Amino acid sequence: MSFELIGFVTVLVGLGVLMAPIHWALTFMVVSTTLGSAAAINLPALGGASILVPNVFLLFFGVRILMAYGEGPVLAAFVPAGSGFWLMVLTLFGVLTAILSPRLFQGAVDVMTVERSVGARSFIALSPLRSSSNNITQAVYALGGLACFGFCHAYLRRPGAPSHLVSAILIAAAVNLAFAAADIVTYFSGTEYLLSVVRTANYALLTAAEKGGLKRISGSFPEASAFADYTLVLFAATASLWLDRIRSRLTAALALASLAGLVFSTSATALLGLAVVFPFLWIRSIITVFQRKNPGRPVFLAALFLIVPLVLLTVVNLFPEMVSTVYDFLDEMLLSKVDSQSGRERAMWNAAAYEAFVNTFGMGAGLGSARASSYLLVLLSNVGVLGLVIFCIFVATILCARVPLAAQRRVEGLAALRAAKAGFVAALSTSLVSGTVYDLGLLFYILAGSVSALTCLQISDAAARRPPLVGAASPRRIGGS
Repeated sequence: MSFELIGFVTVLVGLGVLMAPIHWALTFMVVSTTLGSAAAINLPALGGASILVPNVFLLFFGVRILMAYGEGPVLAAFVPAGSGFWLMVLTLFGVLTAILSPRLFQGAVDVMTVERSVGARSFIALSPLRSSSNNITQAVYALGGLACFGFCHAYLRRPGAPSHLVSAILIAAAVNLAFAAADIVTYFSGTEYLLSVVRTANYALLTAAEKGGLKRISGSFPEASAFADYTLVLFAATASLWLDRIRSRLTAALALASLAGLVFSTSATALLGLAVVFPFLWIRSIITVFQRKNPGRPVFLAALFLIVPLVLLTVVNLFPEMVSTVYDFLDEMLLSKVDSQSGRERAMWNAAAYEAFVNTFGMGAGLGSARASSYLLVLLSNVGVLGLVIFCIFVATILCARVPLAAQRRVEGLAALRAAKAGFVAALSTSLVSGTVYDLGLLFYILAGSVSALTCLQISDAAARRPPLVGAASPRRIGGS
């Protein structure tokens, strides 16, 4: 086991958080997810597997939550029929498949899997199914995601927590953009080594790529597509907060800057994700017009519906050369993607994942055994049909979570809930297009736990404001009157 410098910093910050006010624990937990290529620890015994900074900090975050609230509120996140319960069922089932399936189908199925060698970067290759370190690491990540969900649920049920969540999301968005700017500056100044402190994971780092004459922004992530996936989540959350008039100037600036980062990442997944996020935010805003006396940004909605098409038509007529340039750029990003080397490689991953699903009779090859280029095929090839069904139930419980009208008077709490849902949808949209492994990142579980907790919080607050039933006995005071 080898500790990186960023790992020592993580431990020091974690120890400091244990003695600091608890809202700092949530803030650092969210901000740590920006370090997508920073390994705190590398494990040669597991073929050079990397433990990322967010996963190490999760230990300190969990300890701080338990110190403050105990285990009761954490366990309450997994009550039957709730979203946490289904996530727990899925996680335990996934861990079980990681243990049993590779042994049950050993050598009978070929899968795309990560091959690791000590002292070298990992690579993906087609090989016969067998138990490997990938089963261990993905199982640990799955359990970590489950724990993160529970810890966030326990914290976000507390008064004042929605405001802390909003602040943490905004800080994370600012840090992510700062790393994006540093990536551009160091690339063109020949000082990329300055970012080596946050690029310590045993991954194939594609941080110096260009497309269409533009530097593909990767920020603190191993490649541009990973940066785009993460940034899309923060864009959706900050745009949702702006629509709800929460810290309007700051959220508008961060949303616009994140949108620019998505464009300059030149990621096809980002554009497809925006095609999901924009309609989601637009439809949600339209619904609020009819549900609330003070709807969010009706002028913005009118601009999207009327002004944007007029602007596009004007540009097409006045600047045909610009349109041709944009078309060539989009053609390289989207239309020609399938014929590119990357497109053919990912198509091969999907074909192998589908074959693994079929050859294991729909049971899956085990959590961590197979990679694909779509989260749907990841689930089918890893945990089979049953795992996919459980995951769909979990997602449905998150997206369908509602609060009573009486509980919607807390504006920032409701806005935080909407922002968490928007980020959750953004994470799902990109993973369904290009997700390669079961683990969706700790930010996904932070947002899911936030939705679950904020819904419970609003409902409990609404119930507390109800008048007592006629004839009900009044509670006795402890110690007498």
